[in-house]
Amino acid sequence: MSAQLLVIEVDRHDAGHAELRLTGELDFDSSPELIDAVASLRRDGYQRLVLDVTGVTMCDSSGLSAFVVAHRGASVPLRLTGVNAALRQLLDRTGLAELLELSPVAGDHDVQAAG
Repeated sequence: MSAQLLVIEVDRHDAGHAELRLTGELDFDSSPELIDAVASLRRDGYQRLVLDVTGVTMCDSSGLSAFVVAHRGASVPLRLTGVNAALRQLLDRTGLAELLELSPVAGDHDVQAAG
């Protein structure tokens, strides 16, 4: 199990828009939680999803895969906000920056990116 749990807070807005704030590690152990949260929102009719990843302290390949799964089947791109330089670099290197909608790079703190 992850040393630090992933916490997902969801704000449901009008017109099929929801924001998920992620805090902790997005890895092999925790990525199914994100996939389940997104699937539940999609079943409830939410298509425009924003993931605030400001609080993500580590993202590995399973976390990246969770972003892809969360994006699948949506009528609009999944949007990531609070993306720091380290995570942005990982998204750029894997080509996911072209698939997902990314906000500008967040402050100077770095997320540990694991492969």
